[in-house]
Amino acid sequence: MRILVIEDERALCETIVRSLKRLAYSVDFCYDGNKANELLGIEKYDLVLLDLNLPGADGMTVLRTLRQTDRDTGVLILSARCEVADKVEGLDAGANDYLTKPFHLEELEARIRSLTRRRFTQNNVVLNCGKVAFDTKARVAVADGQELSLTRKEIGILEYLLLNQGRPVSQEELLDHVWDNSVDNFSNSIRVHISALRKKLRAVLGYDPIRNRIGEGYVMEEEKV
Repeated sequence: MRILVIEDERALCETIVRSLKRLAYSVDFCYDGNKANELLGIEKYDLVLLDLNLPGADGMTVLRTLRQTDRDTGVLILSARCEVADKVEGLDAGANDYLTKPFHLEELEARIRSLTRRRFTQNNVVLNCGKVAFDTKARVAVADGQELSLTRKEIGILEYLLLNQGRPVSQEELLDHVWDNSVDNFSNSIRVHISALRKKLRAVLGYDPIRNRIGEGYVMEEEKV
């Protein structure tokens, strides 16, 4: 999952980014509203964590600008403004959730999981496809009852394919949702990581649950008997 953190308190921003990267999320960040508008205009994100008190364009301006063209990207406001009126204004402007500072990272992570499930209409913290399971809370993948040792990018790929199982996911879509904006669009990185993930799954399962549909993309499917 690809997340944009917009927070002008640099120490807090760096703490959040480290925490999310540790959980194998792909994370971009910025410290002001003008840069946020720029990133949101050219990049695709599954979720935005948005502070309201920003230099440049403030958080409400960023939110309203985003919602003019994008109603789908999840937005979680992180703000020290704790008045009911502030929360109502943020939610009415198009935010999906509102978390008051200070907060525990564990609660932030739970809010992110909840918004992600809503985004992909999932009801359980564990994603399943046949003998493959991924616990979105523990960030642990299991195949046929055996825990897999995966890199952060492999976890990101597996989670996204499980969330979209049954339909082809192109390399370009994986680039948008699993990689941050530091990757070269012409890099071979995606193919390398997918190949490594498929090899690990095949070693445990005896078959490959990820199919490559030529011209369409990668599909996570249950084994056909």
